[in-house]
Amino acid sequence: MGSFTELYDQAGLMLWHGQEQWIKAGVELNDGIPHLAVVVTDGYSDWSLSPVPEWVGKEVTVRASRMNDAVIIRARTQSEGWRTIRVARFPYVTGKQAGPFVCAPTRAGLEVVFTRWVQASPDASLHTDPPLEE
Repeated sequence: MGSFTELYDQAGLMLWHGQEQWIKAGVELNDGIPHLAVVVTDGYSDWSLSPVPEWVGKEVTVRASRMNDAVIIRARTQSEGWRTIRVARFPYVTGKQAGPFVCAPTRAGLEVVFTRWVQASPDASLHTDPPLEE
């Protein structure tokens, strides 16, 4: 995790199909506590949060995996296993892009280090964790 100090400091991964169809998932500071956060946009946006105060100072891995017409979002630290954060309908296959994102809407100067970017095999099942390393 970066040096998140201000409301909505965030970093993670983004799946992009277009201005009206995208997903961003990662760690976001909300009310002084880091959260696993996902915004899914398909015409309208929604936002889900799960607090992870115990992850302060830890390296976080965020994973998105396509399954049928949905995307499974998972996250973990090096000392903990995968947590399923969200399963979201996202049927868009063509024109998709994926990449890291950093956002600090209330300030300048947020710095985040991304340690790797890997394209891996999709999840085998919703109820089976992917391997820790691929």
